[in-house]
Amino acid sequence: MALPTDGLVLVVKRDCPTCELIAPVAKTLQDSNRLSHVLSQDDPSFPDGLDVIDDRELEGSFGLDIEIVPTLIRRESGTETARAIGWHRGEWQTLTGDDSLGLDLPEQQPGCGSLSVAPGMNEELRVRFGDAGLKSRTVSVGYPDDEIEQMFDRGWTDGLPVVPPTPARVLRMLDGTTRPADDIIGNVPPSLTACSIEKAAVNAVMAGCRPEYFPVVIAALEAAIEPNFSWYGLLSTTMGVGPVVVVNGPVTKRIGMNWGMNVLGHGNRANSTIGRALQLISSNVGGAKPGGIDRSTLGHPGKRGVCFAEDETDETWESLATSRGIAPDTSAVTVFAGCGASVFMDQISKDAGSLAKSLASGLRGVGHPKHVQSYGAMLVLSPEHWQVFKRAGWSRSNVHEAIHDASIRPGEELVHGAGGITEGMPLQFADGDHAKFADDALVITQAGGHAGLMSVIIPGWDAGSTGTIPITKEIKS
Repeated sequence: MALPTDGLVLVVKRDCPTCELIAPVAKTLQDSNRLSHVLSQDDPSFPDGLDVIDDRELEGSFGLDIEIVPTLIRRESGTETARAIGWHRGEWQTLTGDDSLGLDLPEQQPGCGSLSVAPGMNEELRVRFGDAGLKSRTVSVGYPDDEIEQMFDRGWTDGLPVVPPTPARVLRMLDGTTRPADDIIGNVPPSLTACSIEKAAVNAVMAGCRPEYFPVVIAALEAAIEPNFSWYGLLSTTMGVGPVVVVNGPVTKRIGMNWGMNVLGHGNRANSTIGRALQLISSNVGGAKPGGIDRSTLGHPGKRGVCFAEDETDETWESLATSRGIAPDTSAVTVFAGCGASVFMDQISKDAGSLAKSLASGLRGVGHPKHVQSYGAMLVLSPEHWQVFKRAGWSRSNVHEAIHDASIRPGEELVHGAGGITEGMPLQFADGDHAKFADDALVITQAGGHAGLMSVIIPGWDAGSTGTIPITKEIKS
């Protein structure tokens, strides 16, 4: 539709009381040849008795950037020079130059929302009539082919159905960030393909994310592609390991994340889809396909994506992000290389020291009970276990230190053949005592329901200079 270049242009819809109110004024203006064009969004026979342009496709309304109807616009040589929104007698009189206009109508009455700005419509119109600016290749799926089945056939899924990434949905996702669509986040392993904001948005749509989740997805991706996280190693190892994303800060409440009951399970959209988006990016952008570069012997369900919020409702608990250098009350993500989660039960220890030793005994089994300084681990403390430590006046750092100390074992118990077990550490470890974990390879967070004296251990992958280290990134818009 070619937009009017000169004259007064009025945009209305029948389903608007204010448009009904000003219909006589519109007729007066058109009968006197002062109203050159009338666009009706929902009924080309409205207003009655006028020459009306059918704008049910909303092309004209989109081109004129209409947010409220009625809107009266003056255009001169293709340029807008004045606009009146809704009905305000003085504004309409000034715009038309007619001081007698609408004297029998109320002085003012607000208009109604334009159909062109209804939820989801703006993105559809940008695709149909504007310059969407998307660079991704489009794939047409015609009847009777099914979009979801086509994505399975093309290998774009993680084994579960994904949301078709239509241009409108991708545009909607891109509205969740201020970063340009062509901005490069970094290179995604294993192919080290450059991933733009747009490519990340496509996969976030497929994962089922909402636009407000998108900054979290971006931050998690930025963390995962850090060289020290060794995402390529996670993808190519025979261990069943993948990124575990822990989210901290105000964003967790803003997007409705779960840090309580069933925190590592199903049922929360943000938790379920943010981690999944990361996995889909590694597959669809980086090319990590099971049986290809992904050589996991067994895998685990969490490889589809694990993401949860830390419980920060207790102000005495120092958040994971803050403990890792992020300013308090700042939104951040921490990515950890994790295997399948395992519940650890201790329903009797009411003493902090006993509970620390008990948890350490469970953590010693990560990888193998006789392996030390080799793996990382994440301990997800339940609120009831945390209360045991809190009542003793312990802080996060106290818990970490006590578990670390309780994990120390004599080297003679760890080497090959000790205890009748061939597996173990090299014989040079026989002298001295050795802690299970090195440096920051043990990550402690707090989440879960408030009933149940149990916590969760998430075994990690190779830690340190030859493996992976957790990475924390601030979430930005």
